[in-house]
Amino acid sequence: MVVNKRSKNSRHRGSKTHGWGEKKKHRGSGHRGGVGNAGSGKKADCKKPRFWKDPYYMGKFGFVRQNTVYISDINIRTLESRLQTLLSQQFVQENDGAYVVDLHKMGYGKLLSKGNVTRKWQITCKQVSATAKKKVEDAGGTVRTLQKEVVTE
Repeated sequence: MVVNKRSKNSRHRGSKTHGWGEKKKHRGSGHRGGVGNAGSGKKADCKKPRFWKDPYYMGKFGFVRQNTVYISDINIRTLESRLQTLLSQQFVQENDGAYVVDLHKMGYGKLLSKGNVTRKWQITCKQVSATAKKKVEDAGGTVRTLQKEVVTE
């Protein structure tokens, strides 16, 4: 004889646990009650010792300033040490004894001065520090910036 029986899902409506016993069961992590910091006591007064001295364990801290532009930078030392790689990737070309590089095409915004200049460079970039520009020019190279120079009186 055919019996129309309701589905198990509909019979569990209104039940707190849907037939899985304790409410912490059937979470996909077995009987242990969760993963990560589950059971750390963060909702009770008994926190575990590893959280006692950590003032940043819970909550939000600081802020993110809106409308800021982060400029990626590169040092002279990096250009000097990775010259062969940059030549093979065709970011740098050799022209009349000078190495020509466009930092903007490489994805860098500013040239910084850490390191020593041992070669003649022709560098094009958005921004350059004064020390880096002096180092490159003292070695016989040139630095050209893409932004207009702003002169203040």
